[in-house]
Amino acid sequence: MPHAPDRRLLLVHAHPDDESIATGATMAKYAAEGAGVTLVTCTGGERGEILVPELTHLAHDQEDALAEHRRGELADAMKALGVTDHRFLGGFGRYSDSGMVWHEDGHAIAGDDRPANAFWDADLAEAATLLVEVIREVRPQVLVTYDEFGSYGHPDHIQAHRVATYAAHLAAVPTFRRDLGEPWEIAKIYWTSMSETRWRRSLRAIRDAGDTTSFQGMDPDGPLPMATPDDDLAAEIDATAYADRKVAALQAHRTQIEVDGPFFALSNHVGNQVLGVESYRIAKGTPAPGSDGLETDLFAGL
Repeated sequence: MPHAPDRRLLLVHAHPDDESIATGATMAKYAAEGAGVTLVTCTGGERGEILVPELTHLAHDQEDALAEHRRGELADAMKALGVTDHRFLGGFGRYSDSGMVWHEDGHAIAGDDRPANAFWDADLAEAATLLVEVIREVRPQVLVTYDEFGSYGHPDHIQAHRVATYAAHLAAVPTFRRDLGEPWEIAKIYWTSMSETRWRRSLRAIRDAGDTTSFQGMDPDGPLPMATPDDDLAAEIDATAYADRKVAALQAHRTQIEVDGPFFALSNHVGNQVLGVESYRIAKGTPAPGSDGLETDLFAGL
């Protein structure tokens, strides 16, 4: 790839807004530092919940125009983060948001009412091959995606994990689809995570600041099933200097995120604490931790 930055990061996310929620600060930090940041979004988010009353007519069971609207939201979020390379897997509209329902145990599962091109039902080899083409073009040293459970069971998150993992393997095979470019081995693969200790501390800070409604049902001293035990973490990226960019990106996704709620009215100090540090588990590669046992750079050791 001509004139490629020395450091190249590829992120594979399921829907528009997932990237800003889980990895927005990391993306803004590396983009600002001159690294190549490429985002691949697997669906248009057609079945997302619409939080703006005047836009409910865009829903999939009405005008079915939410994906196109969220495409614009994503473009605005990328501008806020400073990311210029964004693609939809296979092109916009190739795969649709599969939707989800809640299992009685509290995690998400696939529902029966899925569109014909639902990402959950995508052929794994086909979808992975589409991503292989991106990998061989961009040649990233680092890949970020979800864990095998998609954090909370969302079928599209799980499928994004599967596609990214398989594509990373296939991209390195010299004899696989030579027409897609030279083989490329991704040195390090990370899964998005949420530090249990940091998340409990953040929840307490939010409550102490007077916000008792954001993140409802989450008790700083109670079970946090989406949090990751700190012993499982490999990296913690402190991007608090870019937290304002993450906030702007989140606000761009206005159909999905309540930007007028009390959380966004908190002081910058609390907001930076909550949004500016993002944690990761390592799935491939050799960690290069610092003195506290965690990497502070996803490219560490490369």
